[in-house]
Amino acid sequence: MLTPDQKIPRFSINVPNTLTILRILLAPAFVIVLLRYEYLYALLIFAAAGISDGLDGFIAKHYNQRTILGAFLDPIADKVLILSAYICLAFLQLVPNWIAVIIISRDIIISLGIAIFGIFNIRFRVSPSLISKATTYLQIATVMLVLLDPDAQELVMAKLTLYWITAIFTIVSGLHYIYSGVSMLQEALGHEDQH
Repeated sequence: MLTPDQKIPRFSINVPNTLTILRILLAPAFVIVLLRYEYLYALLIFAAAGISDGLDGFIAKHYNQRTILGAFLDPIADKVLILSAYICLAFLQLVPNWIAVIIISRDIIISLGIAIFGIFNIRFRVSPSLISKATTYLQIATVMLVLLDPDAQELVMAKLTLYWITAIFTIVSGLHYIYSGVSMLQEALGHEDQH
């Protein structure tokens, strides 16, 4: 969710931000091993990144280590890893192309929205909503299930079910971001017209 910018520290090299940066650095390693068909290593790297995602959020929230840098880096780290995963998995034909298109399209739309806010010089703070968090966890769970055993026939139905659930959450989350962004944009432009 996008919310008006609040007074929190802008920059700090703390534990959550360090974990977030490490998660970004894990993305190239993940892609390399995945494209070499080393699925177990890819799964381990992706799982480590997923754990770091939950850990940095927990530390930032419960130990008052939130920063504006972290608020922007955290979703970027998620997107770099998740988009890399779905692009590679679709390329390797391990997931259907349609789910990769849905996930990539949602993130492109969100990025365009953020760019529009920048054009109009509207300040905001990135605050993931509950539906957005659930979407991220489902996207991560889908990748991990696929990498667990890409050729397992007994997992075909479980994978298909998770594809659809993840796709639905991704679409709903995207619509929620669009609604939130449009509402904030209208409100900000309305305030400017009154001045």
